[in-house]
Amino acid sequence: MPPRTCPCGLPAPYRDCCGRFHRGEAAPATAEQLMRSRFSAFATGDEAYLLHSWHPSDRPARVGLDRKVRWTRLEVLQTTGGSVVHTEGTVRFRAHYLDRGTPGEMEENSRFVRLEGRWVYAGAL
Repeated sequence: MPPRTCPCGLPAPYRDCCGRFHRGEAAPATAEQLMRSRFSAFATGDEAYLLHSWHPSDRPARVGLDRKVRWTRLEVLQTTGGSVVHTEGTVRFRAHYLDRGTPGEMEENSRFVRLEGRWVYAGAL
């Protein structure tokens, strides 16, 4: 069963926030929206969405999600570009998780590009 509130941290129900992207009903309009939707895909175990939203030039064959890691909270720290008028953008974020009950966090500055009219993850900087 999907979560009630969206894992991405925005104050909206999952089905109306990132859930619509995961279902293919819409495409994220900004790099930040894509990053948030990818975090939610990690949180909900949606490997297909993660692969679909990855740039084909370095997309892995599979993500290999660890079911014992639970992604719990996202902090967006900084964005550059990535709006509806840009073709590139970055999002620096901190993701919090529990790994077999032990809390942890990871920080990344991710690069996103617009490819054929939609945003895709293009790797970490």
